[in-house]
Amino acid sequence: MPAPFIYSASPGRVVFGPGKLASVGTEIEALGCRRALVLSTEFQRPDADALAASLGGMAAGTFTEAAMHTPVSVTEKAMTVYKESGADCVVALGGGSTIGLGKAISWRNNAPQIVVATTYAGSEVTDILGQTENGRKTTVRDPKIRPETVIYDPDLTLGLPVAMSVSSGLNAMAHAVEGLYAPDANPVTSLMAVEGLRALKSALPRIVAAPEDRDARAEALYGSWLCGIVLGSVAMSLHHKLCHTLGGGFDMPHAETHAILIPHTAAYNATAAADRLSRAAELFGGDLGGGLWDFASSIGAPLALADLGLKDSDLAKAADMAVENPYQNPREVTRDGILDLLTRAHTGQRPVTS
Repeated sequence: MPAPFIYSASPGRVVFGPGKLASVGTEIEALGCRRALVLSTEFQRPDADALAASLGGMAAGTFTEAAMHTPVSVTEKAMTVYKESGADCVVALGGGSTIGLGKAISWRNNAPQIVVATTYAGSEVTDILGQTENGRKTTVRDPKIRPETVIYDPDLTLGLPVAMSVSSGLNAMAHAVEGLYAPDANPVTSLMAVEGLRALKSALPRIVAAPEDRDARAEALYGSWLCGIVLGSVAMSLHHKLCHTLGGGFDMPHAETHAILIPHTAAYNATAAADRLSRAAELFGGDLGGGLWDFASSIGAPLALADLGLKDSDLAKAADMAVENPYQNPREVTRDGILDLLTRAHTGQRPVTS
């Protein structure tokens, strides 16, 4: 007999398929809107300008200063541009940084959101907003943060660099693994989590071997969508707490930090949540933490926090920060345990299940 559970379906419209970028104007109209501010990072400015041009009078302009970890100072600047442009919605074109900016704007003014996802972040289908101010990253959850419409066009990911594809794919997989042992996990989200992990485990090596493999790109987007739905449906635990600590406190790159930590956080919880993680462990040879590390290594993912710039002297401070107001987790979160985890991740050691 299944254990008692509560499942609340996440609302939202998903438009999936090659060439679906062309449907942005239709989706703006479907939301009852007329003028969209197109958001992106500076790197994706040409793509944002091209999208705005294709929208013609439906584009209120572009804002191309989205930044990692969603700094409040950038959001405040974007809010001014939004108001002055006469926009009545936002279109976020890009990955986690741009998606976060769109959420931050909507959190403040209720602007309807359309996301055109170009990485495997998964955050486009969640009600979670992470913001950074004064060296701290904090999160807030609210239904109005979740974008109304997400467009997945595999063609837009064909030029995504392999290294970024790998890191953002592992980032999405982290959402699924953590969702399996979340305190409010349920059979529906767990099915999505395992299927999302399977899809990304299948797709990422093929992308590494042939970056323009459209079928692999589509499967990776499908997997990241499922992993994002999981993250948006259940509570976060140890893994996301550590990533927020390192991102906000030490300005660590978002996707790469997730990619490095997920084998270690999975290993930390492997015994305490063995039943809930069993199906995921089967995908990775029975040892989830070690198997994830082996998989990440095989596709050229980053393995050591030291390679991202984290110093030895930062580890103790990071452990102290991580145990402040810890998220609910299957295994007790202790400073010594977290310091050991971070030390292994810092040097790139293969994790050991505790």
